[in-house]
Amino acid sequence: MQSILVLFLGIALLLFLIIKVKMNTFISLIFTSVLVGLGLGMNLAEIPVSIEKGIGGSLGELAIVFGFGAILGRLVSDSGGAYQIAHTLIDIFGRKYVQIAVMVASFILGIALFFEVGMVILIPIVFAIALEVGVPLLYLGIPMAAALSVTHGFLPPHPAPTAITGALGANPGHVLMYGLIIALIAAVIAGPVFTKVAQRYAPEAFQMKTKLSAFGEIKEFKLSETPSFGLAILTSLFPVILMGVTTIYTVVMHDGVAPAKPVGLDSFMAMIGNPVGAMIISLAFALWSMGLHQRKNAKQIGATVEEAVKSIAMLLLIIGGGAAFKQILIDGGISEEIAKIFMGSSLSPLLLAWIITVILRVALGSATVAALTAAGLVQPLMVGAGVNPALMVLVIGAGSLAASHVNDAGFWMFKEYFDLSVKQTLQIWTVLETLIAVIGLVVVLILSMFV
Repeated sequence: MQSILVLFLGIALLLFLIIKVKMNTFISLIFTSVLVGLGLGMNLAEIPVSIEKGIGGSLGELAIVFGFGAILGRLVSDSGGAYQIAHTLIDIFGRKYVQIAVMVASFILGIALFFEVGMVILIPIVFAIALEVGVPLLYLGIPMAAALSVTHGFLPPHPAPTAITGALGANPGHVLMYGLIIALIAAVIAGPVFTKVAQRYAPEAFQMKTKLSAFGEIKEFKLSETPSFGLAILTSLFPVILMGVTTIYTVVMHDGVAPAKPVGLDSFMAMIGNPVGAMIISLAFALWSMGLHQRKNAKQIGATVEEAVKSIAMLLLIIGGGAAFKQILIDGGISEEIAKIFMGSSLSPLLLAWIITVILRVALGSATVAALTAAGLVQPLMVGAGVNPALMVLVIGAGSLAASHVNDAGFWMFKEYFDLSVKQTLQIWTVLETLIAVIGLVVVLILSMFV
């Protein structure tokens, strides 16, 4: 129990440093990580190693995904492509249903994209739509984030559902089928429905904005001078297309299981389907489609790239700091302490799996790590319990999304991209994620009565 107490004291200290002391978030995360490591009894020599491992493991891929994603988004925005996309979607769906249009588009894209990639690509477009329609960014941003989050938690080929499906021996088709039911229900309730509730209890977060720190001010354009809708949407969705093609190829050619050592065409498909490979190729295309093809010179393109990189520099550090905090908690043995607490429990295996995953999520931050850790802890519970493995996968996925807070990279992404305070992020993002987790649990328990 001492480790759990250290965890909560560490979180309280972190919130105090950020909210009351107004200390830089990245510095606060690193200082808190060190103190929590000491509180957990870690060897002094291990603490900096864990911090380095956490930051390196998190930013190794994200540096490219975020960096190139931000540049791609800024290229689309600065060329007028985002304005063209926004204007066209409004014409097609009408202002009345633009919120539903954004949620559906985000859900479709979210199936193929990792959460972080989807957020980077969609935010500039959603911001442009919000400005054009004249609504607060969060009015469209919450449904967008909800759609991306449910696909991340419930649907293969995302890392956690895919890995847990294999670990628990579940049928991938069943996981996808039941997962779609849960994801659609959760996206609607945590998206448009929750938006109406949030506007009432956190109205200050819904103020109109014409500029975002992560992207700068969205310029105004003459529609005739912007790229065509087809080219703009193709550029924005290029990473989705590449990863989607690879997913389909893997399903058709290898029954959904990628070769361990790909060669020839398999190697090429693995390269373009990897988030890093997809972003590199997509940015190369964007430099042409939104730059050279729009008759921009090297100096203009360079200015766009420079502004994009500046805008996400602190965001990358903050995410790295959150990852360092998470790694300290993992290396400090928090997950082992949680496992001991629930030994011999008589709760329903599905409910127990959800509770364990929620606690791990709160303690460790990473949804994927919490889900994988929980899968290992609850696997013995399934033996002789008659629980459908697919439902166990999905209830763990639900729990892994709950209570996102200061040790989760997604928390800081949402805060920085939507220009919110820590308090506002807790009010909106943390509640949104918890709502999805609870809805997921309820729907799984209902499904367990029939399957």
